[in-house]
Amino acid sequence: MSHKTCLLLAGFLFCNAANANLRFEEGIARDPQNLRPLYREQHWIRLNDMMPVERLVLYRCMDGTAFARKRVNYLPSAQAPAFEFVDVRRGYLEGLRYKQNQAALWYQPPGKVPEKNVLLTVKNLVVDAGFNEFIRINWPKLRAGNALPLHFAVPTRLQAYKFNLKQTRESQFAGVAAVTYQLKLSGLWSLLADPIEVTYEKSTKRLLRFQGLSNLRNDAGQFDLMTQIDFTQPVRNAPEEDWQKTISTPLAACRMNR
Repeated sequence: MSHKTCLLLAGFLFCNAANANLRFEEGIARDPQNLRPLYREQHWIRLNDMMPVERLVLYRCMDGTAFARKRVNYLPSAQAPAFEFVDVRRGYLEGLRYKQNQAALWYQPPGKVPEKNVLLTVKNLVVDAGFNEFIRINWPKLRAGNALPLHFAVPTRLQAYKFNLKQTRESQFAGVAAVTYQLKLSGLWSLLADPIEVTYEKSTKRLLRFQGLSNLRNDAGQFDLMTQIDFTQPVRNAPEEDWQKTISTPLAACRMNR
């Protein structure tokens, strides 16, 4: 059994384990219509026995300016982790926290507006980066052709909407065997929104491409930013000081469309 030390900070439980390690990967988000680069996502993932414990994401405009940051804690739930996201371009905050083992979705609009929040009681809840873990957990079922229902949390709506996830195709992606899954709203809602497609490396179950509606606002402050995010560079080990440096990186407003 590994030695583990945990610390509770600002509602998040963070752990350092003797066999934990830190990994880094970067994705480049592009406009899916013209493939023009929009921004970068830099991910640091802390693993314990190859399972994610924490994730730290820094979002940068293409000029290098860091404008948003997200911290994810997988300890309450792998597929519905607690998280906190801040985007300084408009002063927007959102996240999910746990209150007495219940998931509480929240967001704070720009300006001096009180936080809005709601407790979620739906089954099979999936939140933010927990979508990757939901796919990994259910990989055999999805590969067998099963369509799986889930409720995906949307902080700005203070709701979790019902989606269906299914495999659509196998292909070659960046020189490796890959499999693509489609996430689509259930029922009549499916007529109102385009599906999201995610492509994973077949052997490692690593995300290679996300295509669909971004969780970020566009430069005008609207949630209609369509993206194609590619993670084509290999994952690498990262030194622990990178985590602390990323937490303290100052955020500033910038524009994706330049």
